[in-house]
Amino acid sequence: MEQKIAEQVAKLFKEQFNAELTGKQIQLQETKPEFEGDITFVTFPLTGITKKSPEETGKLVGEFLQTNIPDVESFNVIKGFLNIVYKPTYWVKFLVDNYLDNAYGRAKTASGKMYLVEYSSPNTNKPLHLGHLRNHFLGYSVAEILKANGHEVKKVQIINDRGIHICKSMLAWQKFGKGETPQSSGLKGDKLVGKYYVMFDKMYKQQIEELVANGSTKEDAEKNAPAMLEAQDMLRKWEAGDKEVVELWKTMNQWVYDGFDETYRKLKIDFDKNYYESDTYILGKDIVDEGLAKGVFYKKPDGSVWIDNTPEGLDEKILLRSDGTSVYMTQDVGTAVQRYKDYPNVNGMFYTVGNEQDYHFKVLFIILKKLGYAWANECHHLSYGMVDLPSGKMKSREGTVVDADDLVEEVRVEAQKATEESGKVEGFTPAEKENLYNVLSLGALKYYILKVDPKKRMLFNPQESVELHGNTGVYLQYCFARTNSVLVKAGKQIGNFANTTDLLGPEKAVVKWLAKFPQVIKEAGNRHSPAEIANYLYELVRLYNFFYHEVNILKEADEAKKNMRLALTMYTGNVIKTGLSILGIEGPERM
Repeated sequence: MEQKIAEQVAKLFKEQFNAELTGKQIQLQETKPEFEGDITFVTFPLTGITKKSPEETGKLVGEFLQTNIPDVESFNVIKGFLNIVYKPTYWVKFLVDNYLDNAYGRAKTASGKMYLVEYSSPNTNKPLHLGHLRNHFLGYSVAEILKANGHEVKKVQIINDRGIHICKSMLAWQKFGKGETPQSSGLKGDKLVGKYYVMFDKMYKQQIEELVANGSTKEDAEKNAPAMLEAQDMLRKWEAGDKEVVELWKTMNQWVYDGFDETYRKLKIDFDKNYYESDTYILGKDIVDEGLAKGVFYKKPDGSVWIDNTPEGLDEKILLRSDGTSVYMTQDVGTAVQRYKDYPNVNGMFYTVGNEQDYHFKVLFIILKKLGYAWANECHHLSYGMVDLPSGKMKSREGTVVDADDLVEEVRVEAQKATEESGKVEGFTPAEKENLYNVLSLGALKYYILKVDPKKRMLFNPQESVELHGNTGVYLQYCFARTNSVLVKAGKQIGNFANTTDLLGPEKAVVKWLAKFPQVIKEAGNRHSPAEIANYLYELVRLYNFFYHEVNILKEADEAKKNMRLALTMYTGNVIKTGLSILGIEGPERM
């Protein structure tokens, strides 16, 4: 419809004023709620051509559109804004054409582009925690948004499985573990290794206190504490390939991988390929040599290699130390190029990493562009703010991190409590109840996090997340179940309603909002923000619930109107289901 309006306005100005309009001169926008209209045309850019006032220009355009577009019913002009009203039959036809489309909103054709989305990327010295959950849900959902826009997507992660952090857990296990395993302890492997990471920190702090009490400065004590020296020695042995250290490293890391996989299954997220820092940390050195040859990098007198990003408003960045060892930036450059080799058709990459690494990724993308990689122009940092709880900040070393598994269970308990108190599970078998509580809790957790703009820091409240009313996942899931219930009660195929000539206000409001869904998916893809989808769904559910309470559906005597309202219900359910799936949330058919 907007395309028709644009074409007719261009035709009007060509015929009456011999003027060729540009895209900037044809401005259409959503009509403000306080005015009558389905779309608004801005007349100010055209007054120089018409030599008329904005109001007179609006009247001229409105009359032409009303004459030449059958679906335009009326118009009104408020200052320089022409508000155009479509005929009810336009919206009915829109409903007829789309209500059966289960893939409505998703791109109809493939874009031909492939993107890699990196997310999760945990350390192997501790279990996944609340901060990881925002990373998981954001990365997974952005991948699904890209798919909905017609792109091919590969989900990847890089597991930080080497370095001093894992050596700390290994050393503590050697000292205090007495052969403890996940099987003997009954703990998930990632929790067990995390327990020893906390033990190391306690031992380390105690040693620091003792050294300071004996006259050392705190700085010297931190460097010379026996625990830290032993951990550093273990790291050197690992790098040298010491058999005993490497075997322990493999064993404890496998415990962690098994624990991670269990959590991933619970969260219903997946990956197409895992990368490991123990493999990638050696990557990048050859690329540095290439960059030196091209003049992208330069070497200082001490032999270290740098890049000068001052022309881009940044600073100089080291790529190789004077002793020839690499830094994280070198590894990230090497890993990016390796991924391109693994997926030669890739058009770009998305990195889901907290906002404390904003600067790092600015530098990484500049380096990749200067090295001449075309896909570097479509590399994006999915930056996100931290997640806090009402109890405050979390610290891994002190064991105050909110474990992801524990949080999922806490939300599940809250979901069960809220659902049982509402009396919504009568007639459910125990197995059906358990499945429902799991679906609701996961939906509550994901939605509560994803509805917030990723760049904003947020506070997560488990109790609020499962409330049945308000902007929650449970509220959306309940509406989806409601649409399914209405259709089940109707008990038949939806009949003809194409000749319906009018819509009530609540019906029109829902149809108009449904019409926005393809554009919302597109905008979410442009902004890389699941919050666009989440908040669109909330408004759709709010509008449908108002329609549901204000208008008879199953008791409507007019068969065509009843069919139209059933179609509207089916259409709404399809869009809620699609939108929730993009967020990684399941829509239960019964609640």
